[in-house]
Amino acid sequence: MSRSANVFVTLIRTHHITSRKKLARVKKAAALYDLQVLVRSGGSPGIMYAEGPDEATVGNWVNGVQALRYKDFQCVQKPAASLVRATGPVSDTGFEEVTSVSEFGERMEKRGLGSWWKIGMGYAQG
Repeated sequence: MSRSANVFVTLIRTHHITSRKKLARVKKAAALYDLQVLVRSGGSPGIMYAEGPDEATVGNWVNGVQALRYKDFQCVQKPAASLVRATGPVSDTGFEEVTSVSEFGERMEKRGLGSWWKIGMGYAQG
């Protein structure tokens, strides 16, 4: 059974995510700001999703990721309040990594953010 929660979410798209050092810093920032973060790594496109309790915290995380200078960094969905169908945390550690776009999309669908994600990625118009 799922429950809904109002949280602040953001979506970042980059050309690719392959650097393990940069990913370690993304994970460290997720822990620092106590956010739930999902990353699609291993190739193109690189995708990052984060959710947290307030806009400022999520915005600070986005700024930290942007400072890593990922190629073609785009915050395609700015930090904003959203109703998330809570299916539990993204992971126990607050950080999870997937290697396929389809798996990332499935995770977004489970959180009730399928349409939001597709619009951000340019797969659908909104």
